[in-house]
Amino acid sequence: MAIAALVLAWRADQRVHGTERELVRRQQEMNERVSESNLLARQAQDGMRDAAAKVALLEARLNEVTVERGQLEDLIQSVARSRDQSLVAEIEASIRAAIQQAALTGSAEPLVATLKQGDERIANASQPRLDPVRRAIARDLDRVKAASVVDVASLSIKLDEAVRIVDELPLLSAAEPRRDLARARPTPPPSGAASAPPPAATSTPAGVGFGAWLSREFGDAGQLIVDRVWTEVRSLIRITRIDQPEAMLVSPDQAFFLRENLKLRLLNARLALMARQYDAAQADVRWAQGAITRYFDRSSRRTQALSELLRLISQQARSVGIPRPDETLTALAAAAGPR
Repeated sequence: MAIAALVLAWRADQRVHGTERELVRRQQEMNERVSESNLLARQAQDGMRDAAAKVALLEARLNEVTVERGQLEDLIQSVARSRDQSLVAEIEASIRAAIQQAALTGSAEPLVATLKQGDERIANASQPRLDPVRRAIARDLDRVKAASVVDVASLSIKLDEAVRIVDELPLLSAAEPRRDLARARPTPPPSGAASAPPPAATSTPAGVGFGAWLSREFGDAGQLIVDRVWTEVRSLIRITRIDQPEAMLVSPDQAFFLRENLKLRLLNARLALMARQYDAAQADVRWAQGAITRYFDRSSRRTQALSELLRLISQQARSVGIPRPDETLTALAAAAGPR
């Protein structure tokens, strides 16, 4: 009976273990199914968002088509008007289209060209009652020309030049010889002074005495050798003030990625300028200026030139609104009369 009881207990224990393994397996399957359900739910949400974005885009295009249809109907109705009213309506429509084009492109050239063309057409019509319109066009034309508009093309060229200069910037962590020591080389004495007796010196260093001996023995060639050797000796020691200690810990691999990140930020600023996103461009340019100040040698001419170039870009890349020709539109509405 004891043996039978032990066998039954062992079998019961095996069944319990089997049941536990089955429960664990089913729980894992349930977890996998829950994960798959969550993934499908996220995909469904992404699909819904994409569908909502497409619907919004279609609605925007439908609104644009509706606006264009209204403008087309207005143009069709203007065909039946008199010659002067047709001229006024055409000029007003062209000015409104130029306003939209200037807002899209960020340039005042379409608006300036349209105002000039409208002024020429009114002048050719020779209608005295349209003189107020010409005066309004002249005032609006002066205001539009006086407005400063961001020159995206020149700023893009400057950013390309900045990207090119990045590879030439010296890092604070990279020891380089000072180039200004070569300029401090003393000039050789004139030929007439060679016959003059050397001044008496109480005590001279060994290097200076050796240099004087070379000068006496070999002339200008010996002095040139001494100058070059002394310049190289002075270039062995360099003292630099570093406000950010982490700039000295940049390894060569990190320096490569630092330059690449700086280039990417400048390219992002270029893309933001082309997309008329001036705030994003300003943020990227400020980040680039901070990185240059933190990690690169500010005493280098290339670093100073790049900093000045980025400062000019930051000053010029500002959003400036193009003034609307409201006086011209008001004068055109008054000249058109009741419709």
